[in-house]
Amino acid sequence: MSPDMWGLLIDAFWETMYMVLVSTALATLIGLPLGVILTVTRANHILPNMPINSVLGAIVNAARSTPFIILMVAIIPLTRLIVGSSIGTTAAIVPLTISAAPFIARIIESSLLEIDPGVVEAAQAMGASPMQIIRKVLLPEAMHSIVLGITLAIISLIGYSAMAGALGGGGLGDLAIRYGYQRFRLDIMIITVVVLIVMVQAMQSLGDYLSAKLNKNKL
Repeated sequence: MSPDMWGLLIDAFWETMYMVLVSTALATLIGLPLGVILTVTRANHILPNMPINSVLGAIVNAARSTPFIILMVAIIPLTRLIVGSSIGTTAAIVPLTISAAPFIARIIESSLLEIDPGVVEAAQAMGASPMQIIRKVLLPEAMHSIVLGITLAIISLIGYSAMAGALGGGGLGDLAIRYGYQRFRLDIMIITVVVLIVMVQAMQSLGDYLSAKLNKNKL
């Protein structure tokens, strides 16, 4: 490839990283409290409330079941309202966040439900409030599992960001479509795929390392 194409590849890489990391952070901020609420409002948990649990669970399931491409198109008015445009890397963050938040919420819920109920009962017996149990028992005990789950979310967002490129979202997907597919440049297509594979492998390795370290520290 020419030096100009290498420059475009580097720019596209950083655009993808920007989309993925910012949307992961925002989705975690939304998904974390949702996951906690879904857990503690279950029957026989510390704050049982089945109406809230059922309604919130239905909303999360509906959001999770919507294909990303359809979601991205459907919320174009919302994206324009929030960022002032429906194209570009910043605009792509809106649908990426909305698609990842319910996924992370279910990850948080699953991780918290893995905790031995005896640990929660012991905290209750010592007089801990529900908020103290959430902050000092549930989240610390499940943190290594949560990290693995968020790693999976990041990997999914890398794939979604490539799809966003097909709709003007920028990043590696946009590079592959405009300069690889439309110009019949197989070399650009291959290099783009290789970069995406390396990104996924790097994120998975980092997530595995952090999860193992957190689990070791807990033990």
